[in-house]
Amino acid sequence: MSGVVEAVRQPSGYAGGMSSVPDPQVVVRARRRTYTAAYKAKVLAELDGCTARGQVGAVLRREGLYSSLVSEWRKQRAAGALDALAPATRGRKAQDPLERENEVLRRENARLAARLGRAETVIDVQKKLCGLLGIDPVTGADTNSL
Repeated sequence: MSGVVEAVRQPSGYAGGMSSVPDPQVVVRARRRTYTAAYKAKVLAELDGCTARGQVGAVLRREGLYSSLVSEWRKQRAAGALDALAPATRGRKAQDPLERENEVLRRENARLAARLGRAETVIDVQKKLCGLLGIDPVTGADTNSL
């Protein structure tokens, strides 16, 4: 040991020496990082080549990755090479056009069946009312005068 103490470098936004003011603007919504299959394969190949103690950690820190994420990538690679490393799309799966059309037709059918049921109820009430009043439901003639 030479007895010389090395100066510890502080981040640029450190309170001790504010060389530049950090941007106070907060991002409205954080964006999720996405990785290409080629990037994943490159990082995995580099990690597989690490032999000395601490190399894996250095690579992970340099790339800003977590070991759990790399473990998932290794599982994906074992499942099927580069195709499995391709990022999966998030959210609802796209529906088949035929299934979408069937769903629309089912809803329309249910709506029309309910409307038909209401119309049949109205017609039944009209027939009963005509019978009570003595009116022929087909011609509208008064049946009591005959």
